[in-house]
Amino acid sequence: MGRDGVRRKDWHDYEAIRRDAARSGNGEQGKPFPLTDADRVDQAYRENGFNIYVSDRISLNRSVADIRHPNCKQKLYAEKLPNTSIIIPFHNEGWSSLLRTVHSVLNRSPPELIAEVILVDDFSDK
Repeated sequence: MGRDGVRRKDWHDYEAIRRDAARSGNGEQGKPFPLTDADRVDQAYRENGFNIYVSDRISLNRSVADIRHPNCKQKLYAEKLPNTSIIIPFHNEGWSSLLRTVHSVLNRSPPELIAEVILVDDFSDK
């Protein structure tokens, strides 16, 4: 009986506590479950349809090779062009690839031609 007149009971299951303390293995004792790089790559590929594990390790502001035809490199465009809205629809896209797309658009487009960049989430569920 406690000082407040309420009867007390020890609800601990000491046998279960001892059994739990003796357990070892992945996730036991609240420890993280270690995934091998191969496990991570496989899981990420299944979720995204491409290797998001590698994508997550590539800079958002990465360089891109100039693969234009040589004639295209000489082309000149009108000095005055209308600005435009850039719409990027996505569904359950990996964040690194989506953010890299936005960075590429902003870094490789003349700022005076961009009115806005709109990201449209097409009912992602992750």
